[in-house]
Amino acid sequence: MIMFISTGKCEGLGECVKACPTEAIRMIDGRAFSCITCGACMEACPNKAIRRNRYGGYVVDRAKCNACGVCEMTCPVNSIKIEDGVVKGICARCGLCVDACPLGARVDAFDLIEDRQLRFLESLNLAVKPPVKRTPRSHEATRVNVVTDTDRCTLCRRCQYYCPTGAIIVDTGEGVCTECRVCEDVCPVGAIEDLEIDPEKCTLCLKCMRECPSNAIYIDDFKVKIRRAEDRGEGSIVSCLNCGLCAESCERGALRMVDGKLRYDPTLCRDCDETPCIEACPVGTLRMVDGELRGYCVSCGRCVNVCDVSEARSFQTVRWDGSVSEDCISCGICSELCPVDAITLRRGSIEVDTDRCILCEKCGIHCPVDAIPRTTMKKRSIKGGFTLIDPRLCIGCGLCLDVCPEDAISRDESGLMIVDDDKCIHCGACSNICPARAVIFEREFASD
Repeated sequence: MIMFISTGKCEGLGECVKACPTEAIRMIDGRAFSCITCGACMEACPNKAIRRNRYGGYVVDRAKCNACGVCEMTCPVNSIKIEDGVVKGICARCGLCVDACPLGARVDAFDLIEDRQLRFLESLNLAVKPPVKRTPRSHEATRVNVVTDTDRCTLCRRCQYYCPTGAIIVDTGEGVCTECRVCEDVCPVGAIEDLEIDPEKCTLCLKCMRECPSNAIYIDDFKVKIRRAEDRGEGSIVSCLNCGLCAESCERGALRMVDGKLRYDPTLCRDCDETPCIEACPVGTLRMVDGELRGYCVSCGRCVNVCDVSEARSFQTVRWDGSVSEDCISCGICSELCPVDAITLRRGSIEVDTDRCILCEKCGIHCPVDAIPRTTMKKRSIKGGFTLIDPRLCIGCGLCLDVCPEDAISRDESGLMIVDDDKCIHCGACSNICPARAVIFEREFASD
């Protein structure tokens, strides 16, 4: 359970009680006690009106709730009460109580446990620096795969050409030479050297033209020519991350992770009309080509061996300890899209269960402010959506107003919360933090 608790500093001032938008804190013998976010109310609710939010707290869908009282009877700490048909006393983990306490007596139990662990290590005379915005777990999520050093990569497409499974996709535009030198490799008579064609040796077999990954070779008046350009512009390279999501989603077992490497049996894949594996791929390299699955890395190392221009491809152990940058806006997209439920949202940060995390980088790919590190150049941006606040459900707590990173939410003259569509970026921070589920929200990511 992840909950807020009162420490020995609590003097019963009651500021946390006043600040709590769901009335989940009460005073008992001069000390603040609150909902323990155990989830018993959610499990017991016959109308499925209670759900766990991205912060690890619980919120009530008042549109579904009929105030039957089952949650009130189920609560093990007698925190829940029903007044005028409205369920109160369930903690949404908004954290307002922590901010409101002038004595610093309200703390997140997770932080308290971490703090005690640090003090214990310090008592052993170990040099320990408290981590900044990182998971309190003691280890990292790891994954081994071939990684591209984007600072060194010239986007020549040589690795893409030689990848036996099509697991590398380089986008630099068509029709311009990228100096991959595949033409030199495939020319049967050695007529191409330093990307210059010797007309005396060239037999016009056109193998170079057919094999050119960039379609930059053409024939003009019985002469083979290469279309060159001083500036090719920007581009990108995306390759399979070896995260294993495709294998997990393959219902027929045609894809498997064997000793940390993807393996594929096409006989098990035939006549499969569904493509959950393709939909699961976070970087979009997986695809069907002429009835055969392509785009999965088999860790053969061919791309590493042929990258002799810049040596930008290499096998690496990718690690992540759950750290995010200060740019985090608590939008919750990472928690929402994580396929293994490894991320819990916090105000201004996240908690990552590194035991679950498979480093698929889906969180980083979709993060609108690039607060989460990633190795892939793949990026998905928010294309549009809508955000509305239902005044019938809104309790006027103002949490959405405070959390909105774009100041797109304000109160009108009557005190109702309104959304400025011109400012809203449809990140979802308001929807995630709302304890009353009053935010009607949809978003759409730009297609690949």
